[in-house]
Amino acid sequence: MSTTVIIILVVVVLLLLWGVSIYNNLVRLRNNRENAFANIDVQLKQRHDLIPQLVAKVKGYATHEKEVLMRVTEARSAAMGATSINDKIQAENALSSALSGLKISLEAYPDLKANQNFLQLQGEISDIENKLAATRRFFNSTTRELNNAVQTFPSNIFAGMFGFGKEPMFEIPQEERAVMDKAPEIKF
Repeated sequence: MSTTVIIILVVVVLLLLWGVSIYNNLVRLRNNRENAFANIDVQLKQRHDLIPQLVAKVKGYATHEKEVLMRVTEARSAAMGATSINDKIQAENALSSALSGLKISLEAYPDLKANQNFLQLQGEISDIENKLAATRRFFNSTTRELNNAVQTFPSNIFAGMFGFGKEPMFEIPQEERAVMDKAPEIKF
């Protein structure tokens, strides 16, 4: 064989190895994203197990809060019934919104805070919400890494060939964003 053929074969092999490396990296990033969402599922499972306890305690002390509690219960049911990542993101955002409403309603009734069991459950909810926020940040970080790889050259060529696409982040819905942009009102 001539040296030209050998050089061409070496270049082809190197290009093939380079392509395999890019593909493997895309698969690794996609798997990291899926693993990050599995971590969110673990936190959501804890959240879903704890919410019925919270609702039962609050019902015992605040019958006038039925509307808020129903929103939480309905949002929880919708969240548990969601199947795809995007549906879960939307349902969990609705549940977060409902839980925020519950927390605000409970803060308006200081006599509820006197109950030790309620305080314990409120602390557990706060802890789970903090863990959930951390896992969502990790999920968004892995999603960003995957999206960067899918959209940057030269891996974007391989991503398109093998069906990799830009994935959505776990974000606050647009309608809630306006509320979050306002400074909180503090009254004494």
